[in-house]
Amino acid sequence: MNKDIFGEAIQDFYNKNYDEDIIVKAPDFDDDTIPLPYLFRSYHEMPQIEQKALELSFGKVLDVGCGAGSHGLYLQNEMQLDVTAIDISEGAVDVCKKRGIRSAFVQDIFQLKNDTYDTLLFLMNGSGIIGKLNRIDHFFTHIKTLLNANGQVFIDSSDISYLFTDDEGGFWIDASTGYYGEMQYKLNYKNLESDWFDWLYIDYNTLQNAANANGFLCELIVEGENNDYLARLTLTT
Repeated sequence: MNKDIFGEAIQDFYNKNYDEDIIVKAPDFDDDTIPLPYLFRSYHEMPQIEQKALELSFGKVLDVGCGAGSHGLYLQNEMQLDVTAIDISEGAVDVCKKRGIRSAFVQDIFQLKNDTYDTLLFLMNGSGIIGKLNRIDHFFTHIKTLLNANGQVFIDSSDISYLFTDDEGGFWIDASTGYYGEMQYKLNYKNLESDWFDWLYIDYNTLQNAANANGFLCELIVEGENNDYLARLTLTT
């Protein structure tokens, strides 16, 4: 994304200038919104998937795509863990620091090196940053370099096959267009508009197969109410 949409929106909400939400556009679907208050939610306002990931976190934690810092603040202040929060949004990281996260940086996870962690968090459809299914081996190869021995990765996603199912249960999608969970979006906020970007939703079986092929054990931890789930990845080799 060439514009800091999330950063501008998060800054506005933090500075009490909230008067509209982020609009999410997709080529074949109606517009959706990301309500800004949701980015500042407390632990008790989080879905069970996120609560469980935080509850099971331990050691030195990397919160990837930290946004306004809600996960990191809970881990740092309530669980007394050593948390590093990263995001590609300068505005979001600035707000994380203002909210009290002690270690927050503007950082692309795929460019991160020379540090390792006990827990990696990829939450709020965290699989999205993979972009396309053919990049998943690169994802696994890279996170291996960031994980301590006996470390863990929590990642959540959704199986969106229901979007392509008719009333009789038939599955209608053109297989030649690629994996059905590969989406493209653009974001609008006030007078800002992002470029189109890739975002991956991945069903659990596909994630598990890819994890196993790359030397990870994949465990289903929580199934949500909207075809979403939380998985834990641990190294087997």
